[in-house]
Amino acid sequence: MVYAAIVRSRVRSTFDQINAGNYQAMVDGLDSPFEYVFHGTHALGGRRVTKDAMVRWWERTLDLLPGAKFEVLEVLVNGGPWKTRIAVRNRVSGPLPNGERYENLVFQFMTLRWGKVSSVETVEDLQILERALQIVADSGKPDALADPILG
Repeated sequence: MVYAAIVRSRVRSTFDQINAGNYQAMVDGLDSPFEYVFHGTHALGGRRVTKDAMVRWWERTLDLLPGAKFEVLEVLVNGGPWKTRIAVRNRVSGPLPNGERYENLVFQFMTLRWGKVSSVETVEDLQILERALQIVADSGKPDALADPILG
């Protein structure tokens, strides 16, 4: 129980740091090797296995959705430090260039091995995300319709 509470606190702290603009806290928490999969073939989708690709992905994400914030709604933790499974339910929201707001639910499934994240799988409503990316592209940011960052 204590271990699960520590992991939940660490997950929430990482999202707080991302909300403050410090995505490097998430990147630094990745194991070697790791895999990060964001479902869909959109500008934020794809599979990444290098920290360089993750940094480029975060730079793109923050450029396309500036001001987007995560609200952690629930963190479920199962297992011990040698293999911890984590499920996170987040609400992500932020302003879009046309004055609308981006609002979506994000579900992440992670595996932690000895304190480092070895896998992340991200799922959200792709219709909502792709509509938001189209609005961003229409505002003059063609990267919103670019191929996923892989690597």
